[in-house]
Amino acid sequence: MSSFYPESDVSGTIARLFVYPVKSCAGVEVQEALLTETGLDLDRAWMVVDAQGEFVTQRSQPRMALIRPQIKASEVVLRAPGMLALHLGLDTVEAPAAVTLWGETVPAWDMGAVAAQWFSDFLGQPCRLVRFDPEHQRLSSMRWTGGVEAPNQFSDGFPVLVCSEASMEDINARLWALGHAAVGIDRFRPNVVLAGVQPHDEDRLDMIRLEDSDAEVHLQPVKPCARCPIPDVDPATGETGSVVGATLRTYRQDKRLDGAITFGMNAIVRQGAGSVLRVGQRFAADLRFD
Repeated sequence: MSSFYPESDVSGTIARLFVYPVKSCAGVEVQEALLTETGLDLDRAWMVVDAQGEFVTQRSQPRMALIRPQIKASEVVLRAPGMLALHLGLDTVEAPAAVTLWGETVPAWDMGAVAAQWFSDFLGQPCRLVRFDPEHQRLSSMRWTGGVEAPNQFSDGFPVLVCSEASMEDINARLWALGHAAVGIDRFRPNVVLAGVQPHDEDRLDMIRLEDSDAEVHLQPVKPCARCPIPDVDPATGETGSVVGATLRTYRQDKRLDGAITFGMNAIVRQGAGSVLRVGQRFAADLRFD
C-alpha cells in the first residue's frame, strides 16, 4: 500500500458488507452498498412495532431472524417460513405514525394493513411495520461522537457497525475449545467486516480511511457495541441458546462501558456520503490507545 496512506498503523480490505432493511430481521449480504449519512443505503429503514408502537426485536421475538429480505430495484421482498412473500415498495408508505425506540418517540410512516397482518401472523402478536421518516433527524449520542451530528434511521444508536474476520475467528476458536460449534458473523449483525487486522483491532482504530478515487471516505469508530442476547439466536432456526454470550463474558468485558460485554465498534460517517463501499476496497487506519 505504498501509495495509499503509507504511514498508517493498520491496513486491509473490506471483506463483507451487510444491509439490514428491516430492523432485527435477517441481513442481506451485498458486494457493494451506497454510503449515506445514516449508514448503508436502506439499512434499518423499516422497523416492526407492537400494538403500542414500541419497537420489536429478536430480544423478544427470535423468530424475526427467519424473516429474510431480498433487495430489488424498486422493492424489498420479505420471505419467511410458511408465509407468502411480502413486497415493500421502496417509495410506498401509507400513513404517518409515531413509534417508540429505546424510549425515544420517532416519527415514521406506517406501511399499511397487509404488512401489519403479515408480521402479526408470523410473530403471533399484533404488529405494524413502519418506515423511517427521512425528514426526521435522529442523532447518535453526542457524548460518544464528540459533538459531531451523526444521523441514524432505526439502528440502535449509530449508523455503521464494524467487525473483523479476525475477531470472529477468535471467538470461534474459543467456542471450539469449549466443545461448541463455530458460529457465523451474521449473529453479530455487522455492516462492514474488515480483513487484514488482528482480533479486535476494530476496538482501537482511530479513523478508517477507505480508498476511493473520487472522494475522501472516512468512517470513525466511536463506541464499543454492547451485546444483548441476540448473538445467541441461531439465524438458521430462530432458536435461542446461551453459549455465545457465555463465551463472550469470559474475555470481552469492556471498561469503557462499565464492564458491559462488547463485540465490534459502532462508527459514524465523517466523510464520503454518496460514495459506494465495495467488497475488496482497501482501508487504512491508525491505532489509538485511550
